[in-house]
Amino acid sequence: MKYDRIWNFNPGPAAVPLEVLEQVHESWFNLNRSGMNVMEMSHRSKEYEAIHNRAKELIKQLLGFGNNYHVLFLQGGASLQFAMMPMNFLNGKTADYIHTGSWAGKAIKEAKLFGTVNLAFDGKPVNFNRLPRQDELKLTPGAAYVHLTSNETIGGIQFHSFPDTKGVPIVADMSSDILSRRFDPTPFGLIYAGAQKNLGPSGVTLVVMRDDFYKTAREGLATMLSYKTHDDENSLYNTPNTFGIFFMCKVLEWVTGLGGMVEMERRNREKADTLYNFIDGSGGFYRGTAEKESRSWMNACLRIPSEELEAKFISEAKTAGFIGLKGHRSVGGIRVSMYNAVPIDAIRDLIGFMKSFQAKNG
Repeated sequence: MKYDRIWNFNPGPAAVPLEVLEQVHESWFNLNRSGMNVMEMSHRSKEYEAIHNRAKELIKQLLGFGNNYHVLFLQGGASLQFAMMPMNFLNGKTADYIHTGSWAGKAIKEAKLFGTVNLAFDGKPVNFNRLPRQDELKLTPGAAYVHLTSNETIGGIQFHSFPDTKGVPIVADMSSDILSRRFDPTPFGLIYAGAQKNLGPSGVTLVVMRDDFYKTAREGLATMLSYKTHDDENSLYNTPNTFGIFFMCKVLEWVTGLGGMVEMERRNREKADTLYNFIDGSGGFYRGTAEKESRSWMNACLRIPSEELEAKFISEAKTAGFIGLKGHRSVGGIRVSMYNAVPIDAIRDLIGFMKSFQAKNG
């Protein structure tokens, strides 16, 4: 393989496109004949501002956000957004939260500090192995918003269509499936996403807000915890992660060059279908943990007949050049994270290894 690289199935920080790594490498010492690396540039300079604004425009173009959406580049990851978002928008009111796993649970814990949280659905009784049906949702009329996690990396479940919230704005943590497929942005009041799965390196957090929802934000907050601070200053109130935003811009250009979200969705569907079809046809040796209708295209979680065999699988896979396949420590098992930068060849090669492992241990 070029550069002696391995197949990277890490859940995040995750694989990034090799083409982007090559472009960043080429510009490392002298970006656009500036004589500097982007990390050395002033974030107030015209050179950096052009990169910053291009990244914002590409986000809007690729995801279909109109001019009534505000795009911010923040820091602190989704973990900060679990608190910052309800701090700005809950303000003593009631919000509906759809509890689908570990990351949704963390968001719920933080939101309770700022208002009333109604569990519109609690996936704990079904072991977080599926998403709610529309008729299972217990929504609050006039809620401030409905919060959901579009893809749960630990349980391997993903919303493939979004619930009808009767006009209440949806707030979504899309950290692990942003930019992976097409969706209608209209119902969403706010979307946030850490960059380290599909957008680039860790250290940048994307926040996109619909204007009418943004205008309901609370005033009088600490400066750095108010969205208005960052929106008024084009995410340049303090020094942003300039390298991370530059890298994100290169990833966005890569996606655009491939054919945008139509092609990205096709690739991700092909990868997921290829892997799940093999798992389902393995005679039960490999067993997916999520219900089929809720299976994630980004994180396939599976078990094999014993924990001892799982440990052997992960060890032998690493030796064979497949990294990051250990399931989350809270649930165990095996997890195949196949974000945008993981090519179909990686899935095919992994399946070849899985067939060989089953033949020897089945």
